[in-house]
Amino acid sequence: MSGIPRPNSGYYDRNYRQSAALIRARRPYMFKNAVLGASITAFTLAVYAYTLNVVGQDEFEDVKVPEKK
Repeated sequence: MSGIPRPNSGYYDRNYRQSAALIRARRPYMFKNAVLGASITAFTLAVYAYTLNVVGQDEFEDVKVPEKK
């Protein structure tokens, strides 16, 4: 069966490169996906920066440290 050529029905060629059909199919969603990815990244970085800022302001005076023996 390996000698019979199969029709090219996939979105990738035999070298695993994207075909023109796949690029055309993804084009309408590329900008929206990029904006969503940038938004999620910005939100994550904002939460991380806020957390570090809030934790850095804590004095830890109310925490009792046990004496060393």
